[in-house]
Amino acid sequence: MEVNVSAESFESIVPGDFLEKFKKNHDIIFYRRQRDKAVSQYFASLETLVLTDKGASLDLCERDSQDRLCLQIRATQSGTVRVSIDELQPLKPRYHVSDILVEELRYEPLRVDWKRDDCVCLTWGLGQYKLLVSCSPFKLEISCDGEEIVTLNPQNKLYFETLQDPARSSSDSRKEDEEQCGLWKETFRQFEDIKANGPSSVGMDLSLHGFNHTYGVPEHADTLVLKDTSVTEAYRLYNLDVFGYSLNSRLGLYGSVPFLLAHKPKRTAGVFWLNASETLVDVKYNPEPNENEDEPPGKKSKISPQTDVRWISESGIIDCFILLGPTAAQVFSQYAQLTGYQALPPLFSLGYHQCRWNYEDEADVKVVDAGFDLHGIPYDVIWLDIEHTNGKRYFTWDSELFPNPVELQHHLQKKNRKLVVISDPHIKIDPDWPFYCEAKEGGHFVKNREGAVYEGTCWPGESCYLDFSSSKTRSWYARQFSLSKYEGSTESLFVWNDMNEPSVFNGPEQTMPKNAVHHEGWEHRELHNLYGFYQHMATFEGLLTRSGGTERPFILTRSFFAGSQRLGAIWTGDNVATWEYLKISIPMLLSLSLTGIQFCGADVGGFVQDPDPELLIRWYQAGALQPFFRGHSAKMTKRREPWLFGDDVTSAIRSAIQDRYCLLPYWYTLFHQAHTSALPPIRPLWVEFPSDTSTFAVENLYMIGGALLACPVTDPGVTQVKVLLPGSDELWYDTNTTEVHKGARTLDLPVTLNTYIVFVRCPFSSVGGQWCPGEQDVGPVQQTYSSIQSLSLWPWTLRAVPMDFFIWMMAILLVTETKCSSACAVLPCELASLSTAALMIKARLSQMTKWNQWSFLV
Repeated sequence: MEVNVSAESFESIVPGDFLEKFKKNHDIIFYRRQRDKAVSQYFASLETLVLTDKGASLDLCERDSQDRLCLQIRATQSGTVRVSIDELQPLKPRYHVSDILVEELRYEPLRVDWKRDDCVCLTWGLGQYKLLVSCSPFKLEISCDGEEIVTLNPQNKLYFETLQDPARSSSDSRKEDEEQCGLWKETFRQFEDIKANGPSSVGMDLSLHGFNHTYGVPEHADTLVLKDTSVTEAYRLYNLDVFGYSLNSRLGLYGSVPFLLAHKPKRTAGVFWLNASETLVDVKYNPEPNENEDEPPGKKSKISPQTDVRWISESGIIDCFILLGPTAAQVFSQYAQLTGYQALPPLFSLGYHQCRWNYEDEADVKVVDAGFDLHGIPYDVIWLDIEHTNGKRYFTWDSELFPNPVELQHHLQKKNRKLVVISDPHIKIDPDWPFYCEAKEGGHFVKNREGAVYEGTCWPGESCYLDFSSSKTRSWYARQFSLSKYEGSTESLFVWNDMNEPSVFNGPEQTMPKNAVHHEGWEHRELHNLYGFYQHMATFEGLLTRSGGTERPFILTRSFFAGSQRLGAIWTGDNVATWEYLKISIPMLLSLSLTGIQFCGADVGGFVQDPDPELLIRWYQAGALQPFFRGHSAKMTKRREPWLFGDDVTSAIRSAIQDRYCLLPYWYTLFHQAHTSALPPIRPLWVEFPSDTSTFAVENLYMIGGALLACPVTDPGVTQVKVLLPGSDELWYDTNTTEVHKGARTLDLPVTLNTYIVFVRCPFSSVGGQWCPGEQDVGPVQQTYSSIQSLSLWPWTLRAVPMDFFIWMMAILLVTETKCSSACAVLPCELASLSTAALMIKARLSQMTKWNQWSFLV
């Protein structure tokens, strides 16, 4: 079912006919060109094979055009294969994505295992991996211990448009033909895209053998398991500002991570397509193992499952990484070694955040802040949207509404709370504004194809857009966050990057034209999906520099790319206050988590429209069980602070938020694991139970770490929910009833508006340990606290849980809360009782001068 928000509900916010502004697959001409071409006939020239200490290279040649390409094959000891294809002698260099890979990989020398006239087999390391390069047609098969895992170009869909000289397109008839094909110019609605380099798209197909479940390639409002796109829209990766996006859609949203995972009972594998231009991904599932009912018994045939994936990008080169696992944890690690690990968030950022577009003035902020204290609801961060500025000029304050921003921040800081303000990439054109003048004079703006500064429309009206692809511009922007530059800021002020797809209200698909020009002359089409990543990077560098490198920054970004995880948090954008959007938030966040973007969340309550009390409660309960926990709403909605809906609603929301704070030590430990081992804090069931095929498509419940199973209620009027408890050798503890259940079964469990389902995976149950709960086997009762800092008074405040689990949670690691350097002290894990654990933890605390320098990792 497709869910759309009516135009009337937000036409006053974003101008234009939003329902038809975005392209469908048939509007994307480079995609059509590749889909319409039957096959390509590339052959590998084995006589050009060269082996070095970092891999192998050889030439590919297209039979008809005689275009020659350079194929590079490299492999790492950890089980990653990199396949790169570029023009052998390009007319000029093609765009190579930079700044995403965290460091130069250490490649293993490849050696020839055997060779024939039509193919060569390469291997490395201990010889368990094989790379079979077939000559004509070109094909690359990757296997491990005799098992074929991935084949590249199995259906001869390799496609590579070499750069051309515009002068060669001379005759009128030829120009007419090329324009019809969109080679040098194309039109969408009223927008004309003139291409400086002509057609430059690339693409390749691959087959994943034995797999029939794939995941990833966010961001889309769709199911966890990727759908077969044979007769539907392909998954589009093109960062767009899509307000009130449709559900069950493959339209690209705010961010793009070109990383796909495939899973089967004995192996997980990954494919990372490093390309920042517009990209489409087609998925085709071949049948699952089945039997032909027409054949007699004993002769029934089985079809081996296989997933065919096709990547098609508008420009750049082919740079494809095959991650061979074999476990999910190893794939996560292999990907993090490429693009970086999740940044360890400051502890305060794991608490609850209160946001609205917009809190009206300083008095309004203080009233909301006091409301949380009055109603006994903990929170840690309050946010200001665009209206806090002087006429949408970022790095400024409205002098009438926010005349004393420093005093406001000090007021919040006294309660150990923080303030977050917004900073968008569009800069108001104002010759009297020093910030704009400095940016223009410094050459920090994106240009149009004629060489003048590009101008587009956004919140301030006519605006220019900072060119964050330039390291010079990023450094300049980072300096603007210094306390001396950013008047009214303090060290407790943090940042929100929004509208950074980039959003351009009067641009094609409400974004920047593809023929805008960036640093070093690169067209915007080459790096569109990197724009938000680069602003995020510049903001991160600014806050890190502001603290002298001693404080971990917190930055939320709407637009992102592979590698954004090492810079901060993201959220799922402008959602709607309906049950369908609450439900879809779970697979959206799981997809992000699988692809490295692990500090993620959705606007609690829905950004636009007004939730009814039941929906609001259920959304708070769900948000408390997700990594980034923020309530947010648009300015045309009714106010929805938690105490505005009556005592019963306030009580239910308070309970959900308190539950979040009770589990903060556990959350913080999970993020430390993500930061060091790439394990996602929230994960689909199949990650923990890789052989249980019943979990492979489950998206309504998930694991929080390895110990908690969460099942948020996402339907109205529910009094009973079905919960799958995986693992035949597992025991599961119900935190609501204190009952213990065996795994490998589905339960029907009652719920009220005040309850939701969380199970604890009983420690050591899978290795034969026994545990029987009783009244003495529960954690201490909840205490009252207003923010994370007040947990110092009583840091072990949990709902009733098994004693073994409680001790296991509370007594493993201690690390710094916000300092960049970690100071870890490992505590003994074999603790006999809670009192022993408490005494050891209290003793450790007594050695510390400031609680706010420390928190528990469990």
